[in-house]
Amino acid sequence: MNQYGFLLNKLEKILDKNDIKINEPMSEHIYFKVGGPVDYLLNPKKKEQVVEIINICRNENIPYYIIGNGSNLLVKDGGIRGVVIKLCELDNIEVKDNTIISECGALLSKVSEAALDNSLTGFEFACGIPGSIGGAVYMNAGAYDGEVSHVIKWAEIIDGDGKLVKLSKDELKLGYRTSYIMEHGFVVISACFELKFGDKELIKNRVDELTRRREERQPLEYPSAGSTFKRPPGYFAGKLIQDAGLKGFSLGGAAVSEKHSGFVINKGDATAKDILDLIAHIQATIKEKFGVELNTEVRIIGEEKDN
Repeated sequence: MNQYGFLLNKLEKILDKNDIKINEPMSEHIYFKVGGPVDYLLNPKKKEQVVEIINICRNENIPYYIIGNGSNLLVKDGGIRGVVIKLCELDNIEVKDNTIISECGALLSKVSEAALDNSLTGFEFACGIPGSIGGAVYMNAGAYDGEVSHVIKWAEIIDGDGKLVKLSKDELKLGYRTSYIMEHGFVVISACFELKFGDKELIKNRVDELTRRREERQPLEYPSAGSTFKRPPGYFAGKLIQDAGLKGFSLGGAAVSEKHSGFVINKGDATAKDILDLIAHIQATIKEKFGVELNTEVRIIGEEKDN
């Protein structure tokens, strides 16, 4: 049993036993398909359960991590000590007039579908982003000239005191792949998006176009975490990597995609160390050749594996 064995009794008072997994391999829960085991993986179904779990972890000084769909995450080979709270089952979506209220675990693609079904425009940009609403608000996700900050009205979060609080768009302080929530380590529980009524056929055409572009340009046939790096000011990460001659470059089972140089992929047998070593090599090469710092967009958590 892990060092937090005493936690099981407390968790069983909050969650169904089936929603508690012990020593669960994180490779089963992230798009990269790598990562060692976590002591506890929890699947709450209600926001009140999330609040209770977080407050227990804080009171017991147990590290905890929040994940959604695992599409923008890299877990190291040694796994994670403590608790991972996976929020995918908080996925209710409600449409009211021109607004959509979504729980954090709902997929962006599902919210985009709900918008289309109700002839609402403004959320098309998110149709192909594989993440969930919580992570999208947390990092102000975006694609194809759209981003969360363009459409969000408010978000309900768990603050540093373990309380549910609603923050307005201005209070969220959404910037390029950042937010007030990220800066303070808060947890997104739900969000409200304010859209506009539009022509359903035009909305569908835009969704279809963006889906086609994504399928043509991105290496969807391989495990990855999407765009590996943030866009450096004045540049495009993928173009810098390509211009440095790194397209297709590989280390172990990790490679720079031949299809899109901004993507690091798992060719099938990569370890997290392979991916991290490749990321470091890319960063060092771009810094040496162009004097540009590349910062990762993918979130990296966990610990190295003992040799």
